[in-house]
Amino acid sequence: MRDTGHVEREGLPLDRRLRQEILFARERVYRFGQPTPLEHLALDGVDVWVKREDLSPIKAYKWRGACNRMAVLTPAEKAAGVVTASAGNHAQGVALAARALGILARIYMPRSTPKVKQAAVRHHGGDRVEILLAGDSYDDAVTAARADAAESGAIYIHAYDDLQVMAGQGTLADEVVLSGHGPFDAAYLQIGGGGMAAGVSTWLKTYWPKIEIIGVEGEGQASMKAALEAGHPVTLDQVDIFCDGTAVRKAGELPFEICRESLDRMVTVSNAEVSRAIRTLWEGLRCVSEPAGAMGLAALMKERAAMAGKKVLVVLCGANVDFLQLGVIAQSEGAAQCASRTLRVRIPERPGTMLELLDTCFEGLNIADFQYGKTHESEAWPAFTITAEDPRVLDALPAKLDAGGFLWEDLTGAIDIAFRAIPLRGDLLTCPAFLRLDFYERAGALHDFLDKLVRGRASLCYFNYRQSGERIGRALLGLDFADETKRREFLASVPEHGEGYRACKPVDEATSRRLTAL
Repeated sequence: MRDTGHVEREGLPLDRRLRQEILFARERVYRFGQPTPLEHLALDGVDVWVKREDLSPIKAYKWRGACNRMAVLTPAEKAAGVVTASAGNHAQGVALAARALGILARIYMPRSTPKVKQAAVRHHGGDRVEILLAGDSYDDAVTAARADAAESGAIYIHAYDDLQVMAGQGTLADEVVLSGHGPFDAAYLQIGGGGMAAGVSTWLKTYWPKIEIIGVEGEGQASMKAALEAGHPVTLDQVDIFCDGTAVRKAGELPFEICRESLDRMVTVSNAEVSRAIRTLWEGLRCVSEPAGAMGLAALMKERAAMAGKKVLVVLCGANVDFLQLGVIAQSEGAAQCASRTLRVRIPERPGTMLELLDTCFEGLNIADFQYGKTHESEAWPAFTITAEDPRVLDALPAKLDAGGFLWEDLTGAIDIAFRAIPLRGDLLTCPAFLRLDFYERAGALHDFLDKLVRGRASLCYFNYRQSGERIGRALLGLDFADETKRREFLASVPEHGEGYRACKPVDEATSRRLTAL
């Protein structure tokens, strides 16, 4: 069996062996795929270049390491087959190589692996791969795969803790060097197990010794940072899986040995910062990055002021994001264009007071979220999420509320707001009517509807609205009337289409009963 795990071989230290293997990998990896482009990204004050690994054969960089490792298997090892564990992208690389080389591969993946990644593994591997879901984390999948390898004699293909794998990943840095766009002042490299950071940093430092290499990890998954602080790889108690491609509890032994010498420093990023970077990549390059793929850019954006005037490399390392996760990312606070703040305000529970609040303290502000349900006979506590490009506008709002005599509380980040838990007491209502309102997302459209059609005719008893980014805003609102006659008159007089809104329709009786049920 070919030895790729010992730190010393043929008298060479690990870093020199890695450089040698990257040279050999040049010849191997391009049997399986083509080089990826390096594209410029407009970012104020910084000259940013993005390595587009999302345009690779598997929409992620890990084809390089997996294919390079499997290309050096002996005939006996190929006959024994391979086994691996992966959260998704490495699995696709193994599948790609298995099909091309005619090798049987068993791939263990966590049960939470996005469907898009499972489907991609089957697509690339065809009948040469078998997917086995094991456990709830990458580590659980590794345990199952290791047990399989020990019992069956199959060759275990590690996702990052392998010299050939690190060398394969290093070929992306070779393409950067050969691109003609260098040298770079700095490079931000995301880290899971550390294989890509080890290979890329080694190659970049070889040609540009003065380049600053910054390792990037998620705040809830910083295994390399913990290893560097401890002096050896350590196991994290738990990891955040928002950036599932880098959700590794323990940095690899070999990557650690390289990274401790090649990395100049580490930086961690929050999920919100990653979401903001995903949006920037979409707006700047029209590409959709998976969360782990945007971590490098997230760190650069976090340190933009310090990087002003410099030429910086970031790696968009993958685009295998579950489609359903895109909605979560797009609706997250981090992806929002503007700063936001959620305030709950006390107003008297009587007709017209909600509009008075909108006319005064909230005049001219963008309401991104509006939640209210009547729960008290004499007072109301609607919750508003306000957004503004200038954070000072949000900072000034409490003073305006104080001046208006309104009691308020800050509910920014509150869990009941996030989960839209809107209580409503049906026993406090007289003759309610619930409407589905579709209005045009422009300044004043919602206010005009309430002002022209509702003011003086009914009390607002329920409101559920969240800005979605569409040109049409959709709200479910409840109005309470003094008696059934006024209720019927209102419903008969409100046109289904009108100025400022596209549709206004009463909900069915069954929905109304559910909303008012105690």
